[in-house]
Amino acid sequence: MYMPEQEVLEHAIGWLQAGHQVHLCTVVKTWGSSPRLPGAMLAVRDDGQLLGSVSGGCIEDELIARARSHRLPPVNGLLEYGVSRDEAQHYGIPCGGQLQIFVEHVSSVHVLQPVLDSLQQRRLLRRSVRIGSNEVIWGDAMPGAIACLENGWFHHYFGPQWRLLIIGANQLGAMLASMAQALEFNVLLCDPREEIRAQWQVEGVQWCAGMPDDVVLDIAADGYTAIVAVTHDPRLDDMALLEALRSEAFYVGALGSRLNQEKRRERLRMFELGDEEISRLHGPVGLQIGSRTPAEIAVAILAEIIQIRSQQRAAALKSQSIASALSAGSVCTS
Repeated sequence: MYMPEQEVLEHAIGWLQAGHQVHLCTVVKTWGSSPRLPGAMLAVRDDGQLLGSVSGGCIEDELIARARSHRLPPVNGLLEYGVSRDEAQHYGIPCGGQLQIFVEHVSSVHVLQPVLDSLQQRRLLRRSVRIGSNEVIWGDAMPGAIACLENGWFHHYFGPQWRLLIIGANQLGAMLASMAQALEFNVLLCDPREEIRAQWQVEGVQWCAGMPDDVVLDIAADGYTAIVAVTHDPRLDDMALLEALRSEAFYVGALGSRLNQEKRRERLRMFELGDEEISRLHGPVGLQIGSRTPAEIAVAILAEIIQIRSQQRAAALKSQSIASALSAGSVCTS
């Protein structure tokens, strides 16, 4: 499955190659109950065709009208919506919601291609555009960095697609795979049991051949990867966990009762995993919502994954805000 940013960029590049004028629109900042987070983006071409989202529908119609009437910025600039109560009601923005959008007239494929390349290679990238000019530069990015304005530049950060590796092609694994794809995760699955794999019916999943521990190593689990073991067979689940807990995966979980999880932690210690590594294991897996059926358990697992991801994003945003404040302070005192 493509990530939204990759689809937007691929279409924008295709439109440029076909001779269209293209604007890239990105949410910079939100106030109140705005429907999209900073970094959400869309591409709109000169005839009003559009891909992506910055508001869930209410602002998109306005951007289409601007594109068709050639009223989008000729180079780049900022647009704000929902500043007044009347405007919020006019555009359908939730009560109190406000949006600030950076709109860039994309002049060449070359100013987008490096971003698409970085996404396909699972690399972090910062794309910076000088406000009021066509100047674009690229640089390294920290995980979790959020789109922002700083000192006359708009910084947009691109990272790998979030992905979920599921160990176990059972009914719960199928539910997880279906729901995770709806949440725009790239889903990978490992189950060396041929008789189980033969019954798999969920499309869009990348099968990973091999034993679970080898697969975790082969995919090079990074900070955008969650790993969940659901076979309920320690011979398979524990193999995956041995490498997953040593990896950079932001979430590692395993199915099983509290008693079974304690036994599992003892087994993991026998393989020389330290307490800090073992403490990363979410088990019993998922938020405790009283789930019983495979579908309910899948909801609980994905809810916990989203919760952990959101907490990490909030921490990264706080760090970014502190770093920006310190940078501004150093400029003022120099």
